[in-house]
Amino acid sequence: MQISHADGSYIYDQNNKAYLDFVAGVSACSLGHKHPKVVSAIKTQVDKYLHVMVYGEYIQKPAVELTKLLAQHLPTPLENTYLTNSGTEAIEGALKLARRFTGRSQIIAANKAYHGNTMGSMSIMGFEERKQAFRPLIPDIHFIEFNNETHLKQITSKTAAVVLETIQGGAGFIEPKQNYLQKVRQRCTEVGAILILDEIQTGIGRTGKLFGFEHYNCVPDIVVTGKGLGGGLPIGAFTASKEMMDCLMDNPKLGHITTFGGNPVIAAAALVTLQEITTTNLIAKTLEKEDLIRKHLVHPLIKDIRGKGLMLAVITPSSEITNQVILKCQDKGLILFWLLFEPHAIRITPPLTISNEDLIKGCNIIIDVLNTLSK
Repeated sequence: MQISHADGSYIYDQNNKAYLDFVAGVSACSLGHKHPKVVSAIKTQVDKYLHVMVYGEYIQKPAVELTKLLAQHLPTPLENTYLTNSGTEAIEGALKLARRFTGRSQIIAANKAYHGNTMGSMSIMGFEERKQAFRPLIPDIHFIEFNNETHLKQITSKTAAVVLETIQGGAGFIEPKQNYLQKVRQRCTEVGAILILDEIQTGIGRTGKLFGFEHYNCVPDIVVTGKGLGGGLPIGAFTASKEMMDCLMDNPKLGHITTFGGNPVIAAAALVTLQEITTTNLIAKTLEKEDLIRKHLVHPLIKDIRGKGLMLAVITPSSEITNQVILKCQDKGLILFWLLFEPHAIRITPPLTISNEDLIKGCNIIIDVLNTLSK
């Protein structure tokens, strides 16, 4: 399918056929396509200046205002943000920061974790099939089972950081259970390890809170964001305390460098996106929309619906059924997608701005396709 244009919750092909978008650029287009405030912010900034330098030589208002707004909405001590070009680069920066701050090397991640595809992020990916071709990777990486409390004893005084997705994405939108994140937080505090929570997908309102960890009463030492923060443009960020961030300033100087991180055009788009999400009822409506989806997606071939807010995975009995639903729904004008490590899952991550009417319309298409597969 060749894209002609996109608007709101719809993507149009070269024949002007409309496709209802239940994927939102893999959770990236929080405000949908071509949101007028985002487009206006981009155009305004383009008329002022594009890239200059981002190493601190020049104060650039969009990046300053964006990081200030993030700090306002994050709990103490998460106050200093480093802007990057993507979520995976933000993970790289967070790993470096944790090792630099603690003086330790061991990193603990979760089985079936996905944090990006660069070498450091791939090293903490808990799925060997996708890593084997690129080994050797970064050493001293160890894996635990998400939601398995007995594995927490593996977090010791040798551990620099524990890196977890607040809700596991590629694994099938797996939520933490029985205060799991709080228990990880407690264990990290006991042994002096840094807790990094990957909010690249769960952050910026997608789960019905601005940050997913707000559901689970757990504040990380470093939070990583991306995807939905950019309003459709590429962005990443990692945020920590000033004390922690300061250790990237010296020995060596500029301990993490990026040419385009904090780019003024992208920061302008991200700023207006964050303003829109935090000053409207979009976040509160997200949980109402989740209820609407769950109400309308009831079928014998739907075994479970995992996730929270507008980050949902419909689980079918087989990968074949999942594949057929995704492909047949596209033929009927509905865009769905797969998850990396869970072949039974159908991704539903529409724009936060999607209307109730369009949600019901999309759910009805899914049910119609499932009905044809039940015959």
